[in-house]
Amino acid sequence: MNDDAQILIARLLTHQTLRRDDKMVKRALSDEAFRIEVDKRLLESGLKLLDNVYADHVTIALHRNVEPKIFGAKDIWQNNNFGLTRDGVALLVVLWAQIILPKRERQETHVTVADDQTDMFGQDAPIPRAEDTSIGISYTALLSDFGDKLGKKTRMDMNLGVLSKLGFIERRGDVILEGPLLDLMMDTDLLKERIINGALADVFKRAPLAAVPRKVDAANDAVVETTDDAADTPN
Repeated sequence: MNDDAQILIARLLTHQTLRRDDKMVKRALSDEAFRIEVDKRLLESGLKLLDNVYADHVTIALHRNVEPKIFGAKDIWQNNNFGLTRDGVALLVVLWAQIILPKRERQETHVTVADDQTDMFGQDAPIPRAEDTSIGISYTALLSDFGDKLGKKTRMDMNLGVLSKLGFIERRGDVILEGPLLDLMMDTDLLKERIINGALADVFKRAPLAAVPRKVDAANDAVVETTDDAADTPN
C-alpha cells in the first residue's frame, strides 16, 4: 500500500483543495509512478484529480463515467453539481469570464499584475502563478450592472455568499477575487468560445475593463453584462 497516495487523497477529501506548491501535490504532478497510483485509487472511488497549469490549487471531482449514476439520466440531469440556482450559475459564469479569461491571457503572455509589458523571454519563462496574474472585480459595479438581471442586491449577495463558501471566489471589501476552485471546476475549452462569441460577446468587444489587482484591497469599476444564455454549468 502506498501510504503517501492514501494521505494525499485523504487531505484532498478533507481540505477540498491543496496548493500546487504543496510537497505531496508537487510529487503527484511530477512523479509519474506516484500519479498513476493516485489516479488509480481515485478512479476506484469514481473520482479524478483536477489540475491545470493556470491554477494555483488542485482538487478532486467526480469522474465523468460515474456522473450519470450520481446525477441521473440526461432527461432528469441536475443542472450542476453544487445545487446552485439558475441565477447563481449565471453569476458564476460571469465571474469566471471576467476574472479567469483575462488571467489566462496574462499568464500565456507572461504578464503579471505589476507588469505593463510582456516578458522578454516569452514562452521560455514559467507560466506566472495565478496569485500574480489574477485580478479582482468591483462588487459595486457588478451589482450596478447585474442587479436587475440576477435578482437585485438580496439575491446577488446570497449567491455571492454561496460561491464564496464553495471556494469559487473570495471577498475582500468591495473586491471579488478568484477562489481556489474558479479555474478548476469550469471547463475552459468548452466554455471559452461560447462565452466570448455568445452570451458575453458584447462585453469582450468593449474597451478593457477597469479592474483591481488581486493583492490590493482598493476597488475600481468593472463593466459586465449577461443574458440567460450565460447559465452554463461547472463540471
